[in-house]
Amino acid sequence: MTDKTTHANPSKNRTPRHRAREFALQGLYQWLLNNEPSTQVANNIRAAHGFDKADGEYFSSLLNGTITTSVELRETIAPLIDRAVSELSPIEHGVLLLGAFELKNHPEIPYRVVINEAVELTKSFGGIDGHKYVNGVLDKLASKLRPEEVGADARR
Repeated sequence: MTDKTTHANPSKNRTPRHRAREFALQGLYQWLLNNEPSTQVANNIRAAHGFDKADGEYFSSLLNGTITTSVELRETIAPLIDRAVSELSPIEHGVLLLGAFELKNHPEIPYRVVINEAVELTKSFGGIDGHKYVNGVLDKLASKLRPEEVGADARR
């Protein structure tokens, strides 16, 4: 086996929170492509192999919160991207929505952790350089949404 086994089985050796993010991203991907109701998406994802190892409560918070506030989240990231939101790949779109949701609604999670998790999700599921794009956008968003935390980190 090579290092790429992570890509084939992204949930291997991951924390329950990371797995929750992976499943939330898969749910967002399904929602973005099929425009299915969030309850149907959540039920489909909960039935997936390996879901029992994810933090189910955090998954629900991420998926439902991101879908519910998706219009606001898109408005938040739109000025920070170099194309229309509709032109983003579904993976980048989903990861940026998730990252924006976590940055806005989970201040207990350090912004660097939110960005790192988003980058890892993009590396696992996205295109070759998508993680660099996601990193840049979320870094700008963190400066906007959490200026005190980012500033304190920069002064260290």
